[in-house]
Amino acid sequence: MHAGATPSWVIRENASTGALLALYLREVLGVASPAELPRLRDVGRIGPEGARDVDAHDALEKQWREWWSMTVEPEAHPSPVPLELVEEFGTAVALPVSGAEALAAAIRPHAEAGLAWAEWAHERYRTASAARSGDTYRAYAGSIAEHEREVGRRAHSFELNVEVLPLAASGIWWIGEKTVAVTDTLRSDAAAFDDAIHPIIAELA
Repeated sequence: MHAGATPSWVIRENASTGALLALYLREVLGVASPAELPRLRDVGRIGPEGARDVDAHDALEKQWREWWSMTVEPEAHPSPVPLELVEEFGTAVALPVSGAEALAAAIRPHAEAGLAWAEWAHERYRTASAARSGDTYRAYAGSIAEHEREVGRRAHSFELNVEVLPLAASGIWWIGEKTVAVTDTLRSDAAAFDDAIHPIIAELA
């Protein structure tokens, strides 16, 4: 989405299957990071608590965090080594050829269920987004216009990625330098979303 010629703004809203899949695997593996981001609704850990020793779990958490950063903002977090596809996930998951062995081994048994859930959640977002029709543009353009009135100038050029996710708690969280996660239930409430996105716009614009 763009407003005017110069300056301009670009906002991309999605529920990307990559982010959804990473968060699904976060749940089933019992990964705690990032601590500030709520859990998914109706998805829980698979397997007994304490199935890994502390060192093994710490290594898994570290590898998942690195993968999450690459998934959310790949340009800002490039892999230092080449990537290779995890065969069970088709083209959906590419991990570093070295340094992600524990994560690759842990996620393989969850490929079928994870892919199915991520596709279901993505389609659910697409249906909800289509029902909002022109509201998507209005939600952001309105907040930018309000910010411009408050500060008495045009908004600075900026980019923002918005991931709409089925999280258990309502809210909005920074998950990257220019990426936020917002709960799907909050995104569906126009007035509440306007209030929530405004400080994000103000910080960027």
